[in-house]
Amino acid sequence: MGPSDRPGVVCLCGSLRFQDLFESERRRLTALGKIVLAPEAIDEELTPARREALGELHLRRIDISDEVRVVSEGGYLGSATRREIAYAREKGKSVSSTDSGLEL
Repeated sequence: MGPSDRPGVVCLCGSLRFQDLFESERRRLTALGKIVLAPEAIDEELTPARREALGELHLRRIDISDEVRVVSEGGYLGSATRREIAYAREKGKSVSSTDSGLEL
């Protein structure tokens, strides 16, 4: 299997407050044959340094993805998600959303 034959890679971005939506979107995309990358909740205290490190880790997920899918509802976009969208666009990734009312 060559690089052009590999399944598409989608990175989910958004607030983990939408955990159920993340899970349903992960299942939907997996059923479509996509490789899905997403942030994970951790059990450690989120110090500012730890939060920054996890943010950088997520940017690396975007780097290796073909596209970014924003998980949101009610038009909510936090500052970290806005940063990730800007980063994805800067890297030439396509960006879409689960929230049809969201202006991207």
